[in-house]
Amino acid sequence: MVNHDHYAETARKLDRFEAVPDDVLCHVVTRDGLCFWVFDRDAMPELTGDGDPDRELAAALCAGCPVTDACLELELRTSGEETVGVWGGLAEDDRREIHRVWKRRHINRRTQRGEWQ
Repeated sequence: MVNHDHYAETARKLDRFEAVPDDVLCHVVTRDGLCFWVFDRDAMPELTGDGDPDRELAAALCAGCPVTDACLELELRTSGEETVGVWGGLAEDDRREIHRVWKRRHINRRTQRGEWQ
């Protein structure tokens, strides 16, 4: 079951990418992401808008992908709550929830380092 604890743990896992520039993440994801070289993007199934079927589809499409965490980090940075599609093996509604936790973690770390006044 997907819940707040799952979202918090997922966001915590992404902390390791904090110092990685966007262009490096993008290069890694497009070079190594299965969806970029295994699937015909025009033939990929559409999301339904329903949580559980979309979770199953995202998990199936991203199964075995070596860069799901980097992919998720990149999507959270670039699209935030406006995320659409399948990124990081997660459906849109899960990424939106993770983004809230992820953003709060980033703001808290910057505040602790004195970067936000």
